[in-house]
Amino acid sequence: MNAKLDSTVTTRPVTRQTYDEVLVPTYAPAQMVPVRAAGLDLWDQEGKRYLDFTSGIAVAALGHCNPIVVEALVRQANTVWHLGNGYTNEPVLRLGLAITEATFADRAFFCNSGAEANEAALKLARKHAHAKYGEHKSRIVSCLNSFHGRTLFTVSVGGQPKYTEGFEPLPPSIDHIPYNDIEAARAAIGDDVCAVIVEPVQGEGGVMPGNPEYLQELRALCDKTGALLIFDEVQCGMGRTGSLFAYMGYGVTPDVLTSAKALGNGYPVAAMLTTEELAKSLAVGTHGTTYGGNPLAATVALTVLETINQPAFLARVKEASLYLIGKLEELVRDYPQVFGIVRGAGLLLGIVVTDEFKGRSKDIQRAVEAEGLMVLIAGPDVVRLAPALIVTDAQIDEAMALMRKGLDKLLAAR
Repeated sequence: MNAKLDSTVTTRPVTRQTYDEVLVPTYAPAQMVPVRAAGLDLWDQEGKRYLDFTSGIAVAALGHCNPIVVEALVRQANTVWHLGNGYTNEPVLRLGLAITEATFADRAFFCNSGAEANEAALKLARKHAHAKYGEHKSRIVSCLNSFHGRTLFTVSVGGQPKYTEGFEPLPPSIDHIPYNDIEAARAAIGDDVCAVIVEPVQGEGGVMPGNPEYLQELRALCDKTGALLIFDEVQCGMGRTGSLFAYMGYGVTPDVLTSAKALGNGYPVAAMLTTEELAKSLAVGTHGTTYGGNPLAATVALTVLETINQPAFLARVKEASLYLIGKLEELVRDYPQVFGIVRGAGLLLGIVVTDEFKGRSKDIQRAVEAEGLMVLIAGPDVVRLAPALIVTDAQIDEAMALMRKGLDKLLAAR
């Protein structure tokens, strides 16, 4: 029988090899295949349990299969799924009210991914600048080692050449400056700049927090030149730093903010937030998305937002962060040949490797995964931890024990 017509295709066995046979090879996933998860626990096809300190790259902030989120999704799935943008829906109206009331923003645009949210933010900046100042004001300033998405526009704005190689010619009028370099920012941000986009905490670029003085200077330079300040909080937002959004902890308010990842706890949803005045630049017909703000996504996002945006919840994130940082610093002291420093914010933390292990963050990731701990990397020299925000002290202790077992075996094998 033709496999494409085989009625058993939804139940027949698949393995990691199936990935190599049928999927476009844009990733090199781990050899184990996760099949079930709950909270911070995850099991693969062989029944092996893992402690997940990745949360799907800072996505499952409330843990896998959180019952509150599941209940909301199922309830909405039995009500209405999709309407199309010729209509609005009650869940997205409630979400819009909640997220604007919780932030600086007056208006929200909902879409499906961080890349789409950043695309909308950058288009808004160009549209606003062209209308107010003229088409000469179109340059975008970003930071080296930043990451803003994988569309041609957003990957060009991101300051990592490895992601743009082979896709030239790239969109013009985009410049990159060193992160946390105030003098470079002053030199680059002139009257022809329409937008400055920055991650308050760089994620993919090595888990690098922005210096408060740097972000404050970006705000001042944008005010001076009429550029829009865009904060990309796709990874560091939604409670990850201990504030609902990182800008709140810095006391620097952007003109535009983008959110995704944890906003849906794994359900695809993203938001671009901005002010009443700026939102006017995206009038009817200037931008859109088929699935953005659909009832399913909006219901999930509202549930996540209401759960995270509670004083006690955010206080616990800060408490867990301090506990995890302390344990990681112990790890640095006990494994000085492997790790140098701990950096990051909240529960988005990175451990920088020493010169002896330079370029080997992936080896460390594999070693601890073999012991049952899932961690991330942030480039070749940083091991990244982004556990669910509901992580307990006991789970942190278990993670550190598994990390030590993996490191011991890695060192013994040298």
